[in-house]
Amino acid sequence: MSTILLATIAIGTAAALLAWRERPEPGAVPLVILLAGQCLWSALLLFDIEASTLGAKVFWADLRWIGVVAIPVGWMLFSLEYTGRDRYIQPRYVALLSIVPVLTVVFALTDTGLLYADSRVVREDGMLLLSRTPGPWFWIITAYTYLLGLLGSVPLLELIRDDSLPFRGQSAALLIGILAPWASNVLFLVGAIPVPGLDPTPVAFSISGVACLGALTRFQLLGKSPSPNPRARRLLFERMPDGAIVTDSHDYIVEINDAGADVLGTEPSRVLGRPLQEIAPDDSLLPADGSVATRRSFKSPHDGRLYDVTATAITDIHDRTIGHVITFHDISEHVRQQQRHEVLNRVFRHNIRTETNVISSYAELLADGDDQGAADEITASARRIEELGVKAREIVDVFERGRDSIEAVPLESLLADGIAIVREEYPDACIDRESDLGEIYVASVLEPVFVNLIENGIEHNTGPNPSVRVAVESDGDRVQIRIADNGSGIDDYERSILERGTETPLEHGSGLGLWLAKWGAEIAGGEVTFETDDPTGSIVTVEVPVLSPPTAPRAESDENPS
Repeated sequence: MSTILLATIAIGTAAALLAWRERPEPGAVPLVILLAGQCLWSALLLFDIEASTLGAKVFWADLRWIGVVAIPVGWMLFSLEYTGRDRYIQPRYVALLSIVPVLTVVFALTDTGLLYADSRVVREDGMLLLSRTPGPWFWIITAYTYLLGLLGSVPLLELIRDDSLPFRGQSAALLIGILAPWASNVLFLVGAIPVPGLDPTPVAFSISGVACLGALTRFQLLGKSPSPNPRARRLLFERMPDGAIVTDSHDYIVEINDAGADVLGTEPSRVLGRPLQEIAPDDSLLPADGSVATRRSFKSPHDGRLYDVTATAITDIHDRTIGHVITFHDISEHVRQQQRHEVLNRVFRHNIRTETNVISSYAELLADGDDQGAADEITASARRIEELGVKAREIVDVFERGRDSIEAVPLESLLADGIAIVREEYPDACIDRESDLGEIYVASVLEPVFVNLIENGIEHNTGPNPSVRVAVESDGDRVQIRIADNGSGIDDYERSILERGTETPLEHGSGLGLWLAKWGAEIAGGEVTFETDDPTGSIVTVEVPVLSPPTAPRAESDENPS
């Protein structure tokens, strides 16, 4: 018996040293605690067997509880850390886990009678053995030990059942190592061991030590760890660019990532546990019946963006639907691109065809006689075609600049440059703006937006004294640029087309200037709104985010280092 215990201690110590060398690998320290507990139990049992008096045997047996309670705690902590559930290995959780073991050691060392009712020495096969009658706390710590052992085995059983082939051998070796002491201890507790008072559990620790050695060496237990897997899956869910919601079979929200909460304009803590129908009362997010993925469109009530929503069923091993994963893919930019292409296509097909027909008609009139009016119409129509081409090129340039990173420039310089461009073409027009706008930076893509809006307020003004006023208001995060004119205003028909975002064969705008302003503001992260001024004219408001000033490039020294 002594020889077997010495071998158990040697094997356990070797395994503990190997595990200690692998720290701080996940699971290394808890595994050392487990193996140290086994070695301590075996060593103190050896002292107990060698002792010849009741007092000495009781002393070593009571002290042995330090190793006994360390084993289930070490096993539980190892299982959690090794399988990536280390968020539970925090001081408060470890303290709660250790309450029953610490009380057990206290009761053992103080001889309160809770752990054992009485102790006596018996002689079996020439050996003096300690026989003890269990007290009420003995069964509590026994149940607690087996509970931790069972809970710690569940994550490793999942690895064996999963498709993670590299971790099956590791997990199987560890489970065999923990099962052997369990089995021997159960046999001892039910009285199946022929020698009363002799707990063979430490003998089974030799199997545990061999299993741990095999897992550490043959299967690279701490070299190939599954611990990143749960966190990686969680990280992918939390940081995926698309919003995602997980619901149960009754459409209650059980999980949501930050992107999904942003889509709904809320916070994850406010929607978890609530019915999905409360978040989307119009049933636009509720998944269809069945396990096939469904797709639909959803317009966020929070930011007005359009999303392609996919609801994919989650099924169990019996192919029953137990929930859904609902994902949101932002298609706002895609839809806007489609609308822009439709508008450009419609403008070029309709407006240019109309202007070409006008040119052809008046050209025929000129062919029949000398008509100055017809010649003037041809000239004006050709000029309008040229303007369409210029606007189209400006729009293409805006789109191209929108693909690049947004450059922050001072708003004051953008407005000054835009007004200067318009004044060259309309020197008699009155254009007023606020001076000293401060350090307000906006996207450089807004330059053609301001030029076209200021130009539009003058070009379509039929009054004798066309004027435009530019006012700026900012709250620090966003800035509003209001461009007001004293003309006849923008037609409601034209405004409705802009607000709808696209044109049709029967409903189309008169040109591209306002479309350029709308699209440019959207690319800058803002929007354009239209109002009627009093008594006449219109007010166009461009609202965009205020950007941070660009970082000044570091000056390079002209001197060469010595």
